[in-house]
Amino acid sequence: MSIDFTRVKAICFDVDGTLSNTDDHFVQTIVRLLTPVKSFFHHQDVHPFARRLILFTEGPGNWVYHLADWMGWDDKIVALGDRLYEMGIGETDKPFLLVSGVHEMLLTLRDLFPLSIISARGRKSTFRFLFQFELLPFFTAVATGQTCNHTKPYPEPVEWAANKMGVPTSSCLMVGDTVSDILAGKRAGAQTVGVLCGFGTEKELRKAGADLIIKNTPDLVGLFINK
Repeated sequence: MSIDFTRVKAICFDVDGTLSNTDDHFVQTIVRLLTPVKSFFHHQDVHPFARRLILFTEGPGNWVYHLADWMGWDDKIVALGDRLYEMGIGETDKPFLLVSGVHEMLLTLRDLFPLSIISARGRKSTFRFLFQFELLPFFTAVATGQTCNHTKPYPEPVEWAANKMGVPTSSCLMVGDTVSDILAGKRAGAQTVGVLCGFGTEKELRKAGADLIIKNTPDLVGLFINK
């Protein structure tokens, strides 16, 4: 697997597990919920169970969402998610966590390429993440789960973002942590980078056809600076 860096004229980023440390956020939420019954867990430590639960549900959760997308129900699911955010369900003082090093990465990459967001989240929660960390100025375009008729793993969001950035999809690099991210990029004709700081495993990302796999999203900077 390798990237043809001469082709890259723009970069598209997934949010959850790629820019946002979503798995750790979910783990912390489950830990808070289970803390009152922590005596039932080995050494009264809820963290191992919480992390295994997140890893177990990620695959089936993606399958259900893809099925809903195929049946045309995805917009309702995304709208429900936004509604829950409006109601403050699960809200904390800091609802999102940023992957360490992402802000510095974006400061460097924005001088090299136009950048875009490709998220399956609803518009409200996607922009809430961007506003929390003041990231919106880094991005030329923001595609959410409501932007196109179909979201990832369909290619439409990548095609939409490429058009906004003024480049062909073949000149885009799609960066994400799940099979859906890789498939969306490949189907759009973009090159793809899988990151291991989120939900996907190296085996899954390789099988999906990722052109390159890196440990953490900010490692992307070194790939371009060293070229």
